[in-house]
Amino acid sequence: MSNQIRIDDLASPVLNDVQKMGLDYGESVHTELTVDAVLNAAVERTGLDDFGPDDHLERLDLWLSEMDADPERTGLGRMLMFGDCVRYASNRLRIHRLLQEHPEILDIEIEKPVIVIGLPRSGTTNLVNLLAADSRFRSMPLWESYEPVPDPREQPGPDGVDPRWARCQAQWEAMKVGAPFVAAMHPMNPDHIHEELELMLPDFTSYNLEWTVRAPGWRDYLLSHDQTPHYAYMKTGLQILQWFRPRERWVLKCPQHLEQIGPLMATFPDATIAVTHRDPVAVVQSTITMLTYGARTAYRSTRPDWYLEYWTDRIRRLLDASIRDRHLLPADRTFDVYFHEYMADEIGTVQRIYDAAGIELTGTARAEIEAHQAAHPRGKEGRVVYDLRGDFATTPEEVRSHFGAYLDTFPNVRIEVQ
Repeated sequence: MSNQIRIDDLASPVLNDVQKMGLDYGESVHTELTVDAVLNAAVERTGLDDFGPDDHLERLDLWLSEMDADPERTGLGRMLMFGDCVRYASNRLRIHRLLQEHPEILDIEIEKPVIVIGLPRSGTTNLVNLLAADSRFRSMPLWESYEPVPDPREQPGPDGVDPRWARCQAQWEAMKVGAPFVAAMHPMNPDHIHEELELMLPDFTSYNLEWTVRAPGWRDYLLSHDQTPHYAYMKTGLQILQWFRPRERWVLKCPQHLEQIGPLMATFPDATIAVTHRDPVAVVQSTITMLTYGARTAYRSTRPDWYLEYWTDRIRRLLDASIRDRHLLPADRTFDVYFHEYMADEIGTVQRIYDAAGIELTGTARAEIEAHQAAHPRGKEGRVVYDLRGDFATTPEEVRSHFGAYLDTFPNVRIEVQ
């Protein structure tokens, strides 16, 4: 039986029963998208009330007001946004309390991390999970990123499972039912290694919002403000995780770093950087297919044309910024990972990254990485078949015309989509 997935209802979705139930329930509930509503819910959830410095309030208000003003957002979409913001605010409360009780956390060093940067959908997730299979690294699984500070009122269940892991697993099960093709394109199981931008969300920043909300206003605000303080906040999150579960060296990844190389290197000046490269058309078609599919429950119309225009431009901005700031990356600790070469030789790619980072690929590490490969074969959850012409009324050539500067700068990028 073929494991190919063809999503042929992007413009006019055919909803499954779970999606219909979710939409109906969302319309039956009034969700107040205000700063006070979010903060009050977080205080009630945690029993804490000190959020620390209040500069985050402006950013949270921008998030909420842009969504609140959008009549296309469904009731379910508003509920999901509210729930996410309450989680971020709750994490902020717990982070602030923990640092008050243990200020020594801020003295913990995050030394010589290996950081994967590159376009979304360009192999960054696969690569960081492969590297993280080496047990010498400290990495951040999804369940830990969602709630970096445990609730002191909770205890592990009778089976010893952390309640945070259990909540993340429940969300993953719900995702597989409510958005099964998104789950296939981007697995979000609890032990999946996640992006450290999750640790910026309690500070209410990062480009993460753009993945869940049509938010051009937030994009413009984000790109017009220095993100260095927020990278420092993210590093504090890593210090907290290191305090809870120490390990010698971190492996991280986030596509956003492409346009924030300055703040990234100011925060981690001794990092080794692996930069992934892929045909931008392959990146765009994967991104917009996933987001247009996901919009069927978050928005009243999926608008494939909007996602095509927005994300073609957004990917171009990421790449242009990476070219502009390439000189800020350490030449002797930067390694370019071309998608076609990585897919052909994963272990060889890992070896070359280790060489750049001054790390020995031991027999034990190789065995751990090979075990991960065997347990996570490519296409395990299914392979999506993309159709730019049929689904988005455009051609690969038209999309690729926006990326001349990138392709000229990195001529080794192999064209995938014809």
